[in-house]
Amino acid sequence: MTSTPPDVDSPPAGLAAMLSQVSAQRMKATVHELAGDHYAGRRVGTPGGRAAAAWLAERLRELGAEVELDSFPVADVRELYATPVLEWSAGGQVLRLEHRRDFVEHLASAELPNPRTAPPAAPYDADLRGRWVLAEAGDWARACERAEAHGAAGVLTARGTDAEGWMPKMIAGPAARAVPIIAVHPDRHAHLSAAMAAGPVQVTGSMPLRQVGADGHNVRARFPHSGVGDGHVRVLLSAHYDGVGDDPDRRLPAAADNASGVAAVLEVARVLAASAPPGVLELAVAFLDAEEAGAWGSAHHAITLPPDTFVINLDGAAHLHQAAAVEAGGPAHGLLATLDQAARLTGVPLRAGAMASDNRRYAAAGLAAIGIGMGMPGYQTPAETPDRVQPDTLVAAARLIVATTWLLSRRPTG
Repeated sequence: MTSTPPDVDSPPAGLAAMLSQVSAQRMKATVHELAGDHYAGRRVGTPGGRAAAAWLAERLRELGAEVELDSFPVADVRELYATPVLEWSAGGQVLRLEHRRDFVEHLASAELPNPRTAPPAAPYDADLRGRWVLAEAGDWARACERAEAHGAAGVLTARGTDAEGWMPKMIAGPAARAVPIIAVHPDRHAHLSAAMAAGPVQVTGSMPLRQVGADGHNVRARFPHSGVGDGHVRVLLSAHYDGVGDDPDRRLPAAADNASGVAAVLEVARVLAASAPPGVLELAVAFLDAEEAGAWGSAHHAITLPPDTFVINLDGAAHLHQAAAVEAGGPAHGLLATLDQAARLTGVPLRAGAMASDNRRYAAAGLAAIGIGMGMPGYQTPAETPDRVQPDTLVAAARLIVATTWLLSRRPTG
């Protein structure tokens, strides 16, 4: 598998007709819908997440699918229920930092609902009691141990930003510590360290972050006219529809991750439902919940599938820069070869790359599974907006999956 553009073969007439039906306009409309205010970032267990599941279920029913919403429990979801505070005063001046630009929640933080004011300290100072401990990025766990042992107010550790200056949001992580932890932009972290050396400083911080349980909802669909008779091929197309959810004071639209992948899979289902030959392809679609919380939806779903199911999972179809990233797992040699052939028919360049998404849960269950990613500009930040999802990338993703599924349906069986 290579990052250079493949040699493009001419698709057979039947496939070419199906590829021509792929609609960029329809997919962009789906992205705009799911990224809208009404869904509030689509976090698992929220009204917005449930509304997104219901909307997708209705779209699949319109395509003639039999649809089921399958619920399952999800534990330890990080919920930021108020905007956190971080500021410090030195030399008569107060510096108030901006959440998600200058600082962000650390996923191992203990809950601190109300602001706490205390002087800062270096991690190996003799007296840490009641102080905010200033720790380097790679040393936060050891700093927490000392902070917990000595009754510190909390820990401030350095963390970088993305290329656009945002600190992405996550909702799954390590077990909570016994002290609050706030992740601070490296420049602000260095600024505070310099202020400490210059004179007295007072730090005020809060971290209204708690762990909650939630109910996830997978949207499972099967097209009943498919897969009639012996020797048919079972294909599952999957994409997670959940996001990390809005902040209390900011929208996180989750347009690339993963409204874009959902839009492409829904469009593929529309094309295949209308054009795939009956009796050969048993087609199923799963729009999965709680991927952002630890891929709970695919873990719940994978164990229910027949062992001969081919799984194609799409996580991100917003910006095809040089090549689509592909990760294969389970007994996927034949599936990977078919994907490579489909890439030559559609002109989509592929490269081997890590795809830490729902495909791994299906592969772990012993299924032939492939994960595909085509970019997520603004990943898990307020900058992940629908206008950044490229129509050409949506079309490339949908055409690649249509071609792969079409080729699978023509594999020799028996």
